[in-house]
Amino acid sequence: MSNFIQSLKLLLLSLLLCCTSACDLAPHAIDHVQEAAPVRKNLVYVNSHGWHTGFFIQADRLNAALPFLTDRFSTPTLYYEIGWGDKGFYQSHEITTELTLRAMFWSSGSVVHVVSVPDSPTHYFSGSTVRALSLSDSEFNDLIRFIDGSFARNKDGRVISLQTGLYGDSQFYEGNGSYSVVNTCNKWTARGLKSAGQDIATPFKLTASSIMDYLGSQTPQEQ
Repeated sequence: MSNFIQSLKLLLLSLLLCCTSACDLAPHAIDHVQEAAPVRKNLVYVNSHGWHTGFFIQADRLNAALPFLTDRFSTPTLYYEIGWGDKGFYQSHEITTELTLRAMFWSSGSVVHVVSVPDSPTHYFSGSTVRALSLSDSEFNDLIRFIDGSFARNKDGRVISLQTGLYGDSQFYEGNGSYSVVNTCNKWTARGLKSAGQDIATPFKLTASSIMDYLGSQTPQEQ
């Protein structure tokens, strides 16, 4: 029993060191250069479904940066919801303990989930927590660069489509990086916020509540 407890302590210590290390897990945050007097006129949203967080980006802006989206989504779209997570867990319609453990410790890879949203985020996900964030052009562009880097590419540089998504008009794509207990969907959101110039301590943002607490209780604005 003492050997088991010692091993458990070593595992927890290793996880703690990994969580607090300076290394940036893939997909990597963009090294945003702070502006002297940023003009923040670009509105994006962050939402929480309880355990998972992601971004809402205006569709016309994201289509211009990621034109492959227009090949998949032809229905009227105002926003895209973008999320990143474990390949097995995120794509499953039934969550089990085995899937959860595999995602945390033996992930087979990651996926990006893209949802076409035909309404404002606050209306479309009225039952979820949604926060608004205003970004400068530079901050917004670096967030888009981070999201773009979250998609895996094949040898021809094309994104890799997987199965259809979880709800609405949605699609899974092969993701960049591997999910783990120290590289969660919420840490991905934190690195997106870091890329957008936010002063956020990404190593400690492993849960949805830690992301939403950081963003505060501001009321989302309609756009």
